[in-house]
Amino acid sequence: MKILVINGPNLNMLGIREPDIYGKSTYSDLCEMIYTHAKQKGIEIEIYQSNHEGDLVTAIQNAYNVFDGIVINPAAYTHTSVALLDAMKAVGIRTVEVHISDVSKREDFRRISYVRAACEKTISGHGFTGYLEAIDYLLGD
Repeated sequence: MKILVINGPNLNMLGIREPDIYGKSTYSDLCEMIYTHAKQKGIEIEIYQSNHEGDLVTAIQNAYNVFDGIVINPAAYTHTSVALLDAMKAVGIRTVEVHISDVSKREDFRRISYVRAACEKTISGHGFTGYLEAIDYLLGD
C-alpha cells in the first residue's frame, strides 16, 4: 500500500500559527508522526505540502497510477477550490479529507468543503491523530 499525504497552505506554519487552535507541535512533528505510523503499518508514505493551489492539483494528478490512497488536508482551499475537487475526481483515488481543528465549530465559511464530494470520509477536530485515523481507514483497520 502506498499513500500520499497532501497538506495545503499554512500547514508548514504549524506550531507558530494560532497555537490555541492548532497546537504547539510543528509541521516536522506531524510528518515524523505520520512516517512512524506508516513504518509500523508496513506501508509507503509520501508527504507533500504547498501553499499554491496549482501545485496541489499537480500533486493529485501525479498520484494517478502511483498511489493507492490520498489523505488530504486542503486547509483554506477546502472552502474555495473546485480545482482540487476536479483533480480528485479525475484520478479516482480513494481519498480521506482531514482537518486538525473542528471546522464545524469555527467560522461559518469553514463548514463548506468543496473537496468533500470526492472523499470517502472526513476526519475533523482530532488533531494530528486524524491523519493516522485516515491512514488506518484507507488500510481497512
